[in-house]
Amino acid sequence: MNLVHRHPFQVFEIKNDAKMKRTMRRPLPSGRISPVHAAMWATSVGAAGTALLACKANGLAAGLAASNLILYAFVYTPLKQIHPVNTWVGAVVGAIPPLLGWAAAASEVSLNSMILPAALYYWQLPHFMALAYLCRDDYLAGGYRMLSFADPTGKRTAWVSLRNCLYMLPLGLFAYNWGLTSEWFSFEATLLTTGLAIGALSFVLHPTQKSARRMFHGSLLYLPALMAGLILHRLPNEQNEHNIHQTSEIAGVLPGAEESARQKWEDPKPSRAQSRPPVAYASVAPFPFLPVPVYVSPQAHEF
Repeated sequence: MNLVHRHPFQVFEIKNDAKMKRTMRRPLPSGRISPVHAAMWATSVGAAGTALLACKANGLAAGLAASNLILYAFVYTPLKQIHPVNTWVGAVVGAIPPLLGWAAAASEVSLNSMILPAALYYWQLPHFMALAYLCRDDYLAGGYRMLSFADPTGKRTAWVSLRNCLYMLPLGLFAYNWGLTSEWFSFEATLLTTGLAIGALSFVLHPTQKSARRMFHGSLLYLPALMAGLILHRLPNEQNEHNIHQTSEIAGVLPGAEESARQKWEDPKPSRAQSRPPVAYASVAPFPFLPVPVYVSPQAHEF
């Protein structure tokens, strides 16, 4: 949803984007798309996407999607021209989509569902602080209020970057401790975050275009590497005994597995077990390149 609605809502910023070198060639400021066309597209796609989530997933996912649309279009977008706090609001917008995905698959939001949203929230701040420093004059010309405007030395901008890099350090340990991943992810995530923090420290010590650009490029590498590690070291889900299947029988989506999985997710009785990372039965068919989930019992997982 975030990727779908982001560009059509630039209809509110046509004049501002036309004044910036990095945005003047976008479809709206360049005139390739009319504001009416963009507004109609944004409204129709946003409404259709929210309705689809409500019908095919659940109300929680649809509510998160609708909330994120409103937050982005009517809070974050106008706030960009009012106050530098817009960066923190924008980080919330960027953190909601993975939480939405979890809610769609699990029909709930639990403590361990916050790992990836937290990573995205904290990652966006050093990423964008570097960009705001590099494009300070461009943002000023466009009328956008960024922290770097009131920070001629770049020290405050750099410290915000470093502080949020440090906040990400324990996320790998949390993911392992809460049963989401193996211990290898904890090690790799800590190593990746330390590397990003070193780049931020260099920005603090020497706030220059070169150090900001280095940290910005490092942030571009960090996120896909972290997500790849999260996928690679994800632990299998715990399932109830009546959902256990022998691994020798798993060669795709088993007959009856769809109905069994649907009954599990639709069971109104709350589970007392700790919430596990959701893997819906339908995740196998559309993505044949992913390994088939291995279902184990809670007793087997303890060993």
